[in-house]
Order: sequence, then C-alpha cells, then structure tokens
Amino acid sequence: MRSTPIGIVMLNDEREHVWRMNAEVNMSVVRKWAQIIRKGVKNVDGSSPEVVIGSEIVTGVRSAQKVGEELRRANVKQLILCYNVWNFPFLVWPLLNSVGRDVPVLSLSNNNGEFPGNVGLLATDGALRQAGIRTHRIVGEMDDPGTCQAVFDWVRASQALTTMKNEVFGIYGGHSMGMETGFFHLVPTVKTFGTTGRQIDQLGLVHAMKEVDDSEVEKGFKWLTEMLGKRILYDGKMLTPETLKTQIRLYCAMKRVNEEKGFDFCGLKGQRELTEYLCLGDVPEMIMNDPYDWNGPKEPIVCATEADAYAAMTMQILKYITGGLPTLFMDVRLYLPEKNLWDWCNSGNHSSWYAAQSSDPKKNYAKIHFHPALEMYFKAGGASVEFDAKPGEMTFCRLGLWDDKPFMVITRGNALDLPAAERKAINKATNPTWPHVHARIQGSFEEFLSVFPCNHVLGAPGNLVQPLVYLCEIAGIPPIVLGEEGAKRIRPIWERI
Repeated sequence: MRSTPIGIVMLNDEREHVWRMNAEVNMSVVRKWAQIIRKGVKNVDGSSPEVVIGSEIVTGVRSAQKVGEELRRANVKQLILCYNVWNFPFLVWPLLNSVGRDVPVLSLSNNNGEFPGNVGLLATDGALRQAGIRTHRIVGEMDDPGTCQAVFDWVRASQALTTMKNEVFGIYGGHSMGMETGFFHLVPTVKTFGTTGRQIDQLGLVHAMKEVDDSEVEKGFKWLTEMLGKRILYDGKMLTPETLKTQIRLYCAMKRVNEEKGFDFCGLKGQRELTEYLCLGDVPEMIMNDPYDWNGPKEPIVCATEADAYAAMTMQILKYITGGLPTLFMDVRLYLPEKNLWDWCNSGNHSSWYAAQSSDPKKNYAKIHFHPALEMYFKAGGASVEFDAKPGEMTFCRLGLWDDKPFMVITRGNALDLPAAERKAINKATNPTWPHVHARIQGSFEEFLSVFPCNHVLGAPGNLVQPLVYLCEIAGIPPIVLGEEGAKRIRPIWERI
C-alpha cells in the first residue's frame, strides 16, 4: 500500500556544554520513537511506514538547515518534532523552511520533571502557531499505550492526507442521475486535499471489455461458481451465466483501465447507461473493493457506486487510516425509531469482506447470495449481492461541502447482531436482495439529519474517530463529530479564533 515518509527530529539547546551532555540521550529517544512507530503502524499487507531520522540533534542554524535538507531529499511529507529537553525555539524555522512549510507537524514531548520537554514544546510549537501553522501536540511517555496510540492515530491521519495529495480519482461516466452531492468539485478538492480527478466516458469501458481475455472471464466465473454454488440464484432472465460473465468482464476492464491511466481509486456511474444497456455494476464494484479475487490476494481498490466523488474520497481516507482494509458504501435508507437503529443498504459496493471480515474469501462468500438484478431499476440485468454485515464496532463518516467548503461528519457506531427473523423483516422492508448494515450510532436521529451532507454514508471497522479528526484538523476542514465523542472533542485554537 502506498504511503509517504515520516521525518522525526529533535531540537536542542544551542549551548555546546549543554548539548554535548545530553546529545546521546536525546538521539536514543528519537530512535526509540521511530522504532515504536514502525512497529505500531503496521498495514494489512505487512508493510510499515518509512521513518527518516534526522542525522543529528539540532543545535544551531547550520545544523537545522542540514537536517532539514536531509529530510527534504528523503521526500519526507510529515514531520514529528520530538522534545526531550529545553531547546532554542527559533531553530524550528531553518529546519522547517528547509523541509517545506506545507508538511503536517506533530510536536511530541515527554512529561517528566527532570527534562523540560514540555517547556520546549510549548515555546517552539507556539512560535509555529502564531505564524498560522496548524500543528498537533501530544505529551506523554513512550511506554504509555495511550500516548503511543495517539501518535499512531496522527501518523495514520497525516499519511492518508499526504498520500492522497498526489493521487488521481478515475471517474467513469460522471455523477449518476444528477446527484450533485456526488459531483467531483474540482477546486475545493484540489485546494484541500490535492487530489484531482479525470473523467472517462463509460463507452471507454465498454470498448475495453472487448479486449479482456475470455479465459480470464471464465476463470472468474468458475471461481465465483465454486464460492457460491446454488447461492447464485439464476432466474433465466435478469441473472444468467451470460449476464454474470458480463459483470466479471466489466471488472477486468475497469481494473485494466485504472492501471493504464494511473487511477488510484475510482467511481462507476452505472445508472443509467450501463444498467440499461450493459449490466449492473454491483459485482464489479464489490470485487474492486475486495482484498482478493480469483487470482489471489490483492490490495482493495476503492470504487464508489454512482461515481460519488466524495464517497470515494471518504473511502480512500478510511482505507489509508485502517492500513488497507476495505470500506463500506451505503445508502442512508431507513431509520427505525422504536429500535433506534438504521438499516443502511445499497445495490453494490459492499465488499464481500464484510460478510465475515476474513482474509479467506470462502468464509465471506459462505454468507453471500447473488440475486437477479431488479428489472425496474437495472434493465440490463446481472447479479445483486446480498448479505448482512458482520456485527462489531464501526466508524461511519462522510465528506461534504457547505458553500463550496469541505467538512466531514463522523460518528462511532456498531453493526448489530440481530436475531435472524428480525433481520429478515427489516431487510424485507427495504430491499432483501441487497447488502445491509443494521447500525446503531452515536448521536440522535435529529442530530444526524440536521448535519449529514447527502444520501451516501461510508464506514470501516473499529473506533476511527480520533485519526479522522486529526486528518480534518490537518487539512483545515471542520470535523462534525456526533454524540458523546463530539461533546468530548477539544477544538483547536484555529477553530476558536
């Protein structure tokens, strides 16, 4: 999985008799933090972020410039300023100016009385903030799990943002059915995230499908048949071997065009051209988002239904923050007030991984059915994917725009483990042939309804509130956190002035 290098460096006292006395201890602190980050920020594929350590503790202007140039040449995209002792605060400027003023900055200090790291942090970080540089501050000992987790959350957030800064979103066909909240709003997106988009007509995919090797389609068809067996509910009209093979061919074509065009993630318009004249996009979108296909394990490639751009952006953020897990795309479909739960479902885009959250596709597919596409919506046919997401803690979120300015709504929640009869009844009330998440979230129905930007919500496992908040704060966009987590959030100074 792609990532960007992290620089870590420490400032010190300018007085030679002082820095000679503590230089060895200070360098050991920097090395230890680098080791902790490498070990603690593991991705799904087993990789760890590259951590570049400053070659020396900064003790003067030339030292600051030297270390800053080293980090810049190492392509460092975020900077951790480690504090262990008092330092001369002005040295941060020749250091940061050499690295680059646009890198996210974390100030990280000990909290003990022997060495005044806190004093150095507040003096130096205060200098950055009074010049309008958004920074984060974490104070604690490296043997404290809470301190380490806060650092890991910041690293995940920073790397998500700095990786996406140079990515391209592939838009197959444009926003669907006139959903303007799905449109790729170029200027605010480039200004805030650095991500750009390129639109390719869906006709290009249709032609690319003609170049897909038939043997690859047959291989995919055989694999899905072995995985699902009689749970592929052929009806002889909407879902046939031929319409399923067309969906497989579309996946192969989209994957190939992504690679040829350099798209890091993508969205498929689908409705109405493809769904009325080619096939439904559910299966191709699912497999794109999966961590495997018939050729074995692979990196999930975010693909948003209906080419919803800010859904795709949110999914890409979640992918990087989780270290490479698949992400969920759902319609905000139905709220059940008597149960205080949501039924979130959408035709397409639920990675099959969420059925059992297993790296073994057989365990996930054992819980999945392929249904015939609904003719009312999807005349060209194909399979709709149906399962209930595995219960567990999740975080749900969504990027949106207010007056052309990005923001993100974030809430903790759970996918619920409901009795089978209750799940079946709820699903029947919406659509029993689509994938479902039965969710209970922090924040009331009224709070959600008042701030949520659109009809599509995204999610991933675990409590991801803090790294998402860090990301928003680094990017300079408001995080709208619902419920208890929102009440606990401490707003940074730039949101208060």
